[in-house]
Amino acid sequence: MSTYAIGDIQGCLEPLKRLLEQVNFDPAADHLWIAGDLINRGPSSCETLEFLYRLRHRTIVVLGNHDLHLLAVARGHRAPNSKDTLEDILGHDEHPEWMDWLRHCPLLHHDVSLGYVMTHAGIPPPWSLDRAKAHAREVEAVLQSRQVDDFLAHMYGNEPRVWKHKLYGMDRLRLITNYFTRMRFCTADGELDLSSKGGLGTHPAGFAPWFAHPGRKSREHRILFGHWAALEGRVDVPNVFALDTGCVWGGTLTALRLEDQQRFECDCSL
Repeated sequence: MSTYAIGDIQGCLEPLKRLLEQVNFDPAADHLWIAGDLINRGPSSCETLEFLYRLRHRTIVVLGNHDLHLLAVARGHRAPNSKDTLEDILGHDEHPEWMDWLRHCPLLHHDVSLGYVMTHAGIPPPWSLDRAKAHAREVEAVLQSRQVDDFLAHMYGNEPRVWKHKLYGMDRLRLITNYFTRMRFCTADGELDLSSKGGLGTHPAGFAPWFAHPGRKSREHRILFGHWAALEGRVDVPNVFALDTGCVWGGTLTALRLEDQQRFECDCSL
């Protein structure tokens, strides 16, 4: 039995199938972890969501920004933008079941026995793992409650940019969501820069990749994340595994076998 963690698929179903064939994935014995952004921008968003929904009992999914965007669009709180590839999902007979499944997926997954944590974008430097888990549960509880529509209607935005314990209401939930699904560069105290999307060495003055701050409180834990294609799967610190290798942009789709940390890649330009 093996566990494979895979980065952002974004509707690229054929590379996903080729990657699973490459690792001899056995749905009766193996498990998949998906680091968010299952859909959008790629050519087969509907088919990808259907494929993963059929494997849901063997799959752990953490929500990414594109997955939350789909939920907001599906519930009428956001209009699709010109780059979205969500029409087939919204018109599919099974889309209410898929949305209900996504709504019950976590923002953070921690497997004590395997010794890994997975979120879509990472964990901000000031938060310990316990604090991150507690804040993830705040948003997860709202997504799974009758407050879901209010949350999705007010989820978008870049403010506030830095964590304060006194934050409450939608400001608090929005910042938690941005940390887990949109973060790349930040300061040591967690102030976000949500405009820069380049790779290592492109951060603005005073900022650094979230995982590069030496005082980061989660540094003793092994963290899997996606979201940041410009890293090309490379980071410069231990215990951090970047899984988004830009499949939707013609790069590769990456799987990490958690038991031995062997990487597998499928060329998405084919």
